[in-house]
Amino acid sequence: QLQLVESGGGLVQPGGSLRLSCAASGFALDYYAIGWFRQAPGKEREGVSCIRSSGGSTNYADSVKGRFIISRDNAKKMVYLQMNSLKPEDTAVYYCAADPRGSCFEFDYWGQGTQVTVSS
Repeated sequence: QLQLVESGGGLVQPGGSLRLSCAASGFALDYYAIGWFRQAPGKEREGVSCIRSSGGSTNYADSVKGRFIISRDNAKKMVYLQMNSLKPEDTAVYYCAADPRGSCFEFDYWGQGTQVTVSS
């Protein structure tokens, strides 16, 4: 059974850092693109970053470019989102999702989310 489990969320002060993890099980991570999304209260879900299966190319939302870094370790079946210089507007539930086509286009599988709160 394909499963994605996020972890690493929490409360952090503005300017701080967190690293989110997405643990994959039940499928070969190598062939899947993995995206990170977030949803703040009262707002629509937005894409944050994605890493493709082939070559590991990445993309980022403009709002996080230069602050967040996505990476993957296929051997450990893990995908990470390093979040630096966090701002209050980064507060949201963060989700990882898998695209079996490897292209960061259509995500069929989702995790349950992890809360990130940026506040002093």
